Amino acid sequence: MQLIQAPSHPFRSLRLAVVSCAALLLSACGYNDFQSKDETVKAAWSEVVNQYQRRADLVPNLVNTVKGYAAQEKDVLIGVTEARARATSIQVTPETLNDPEAFKRFQAAQGELSGALSRLIAVTENYPQLKSDQNFRDLQSQLEGTENRITVARNRYIQTVRDYNVTVRQFPNNLTAMVFGYKAKENFTVENEKEISKAPTVKF
Repeated sequence: MQLIQAPSHPFRSLRLAVVSCAALLLSACGYNDFQSKDETVKAAWSEVVNQYQRRADLVPNLVNTVKGYAAQEKDVLIGVTEARARATSIQVTPETLNDPEAFKRFQAAQGELSGALSRLIAVTENYPQLKSDQNFRDLQSQLEGTENRITVARNRYIQTVRDYNVTVRQFPNNLTAMVFGYKAKENFTVENEKEISKAPTVKF
């Protein structure tokens, strides 16, 4: 018995050809690179936020421990507490990367908390009993480790954003960026980069 082959749809081959051409064009013009690098930046940013949150989570225990030995340092303790409150009150999402003002607010708040913690650290030098407290020493180790992780996460973010921004600005990728709405992302300032070029050492 002879099988009757159904005639191929005249538009099927054309549709496949159009899809194939579109895929090649998108790849050639950098669209796939934008997708990949955008996700890499978001992942790096998420790690930065996680490490800053980890630091913020250490602050209440740190403040309470210091308060037990140095309650008279009221202004410093209040300063750390308030700086933490401002830093954690900022809603951070991947969209923050595309909002220069929101990014600057986040950066400024974290910088303020860093400064407040530095002042608290300086004060603890005057309290030998505090420095020998085991709970305080544990917090010291956790804070130092977190600061190091912040440094690593920020450096990784800086590099991924630089790579992404170069792609956005290069020809002909910049044409694709305009068509699909990809814009250069915010990065940490030069001053901040100098600060994180070396891992901070937390000493009590």
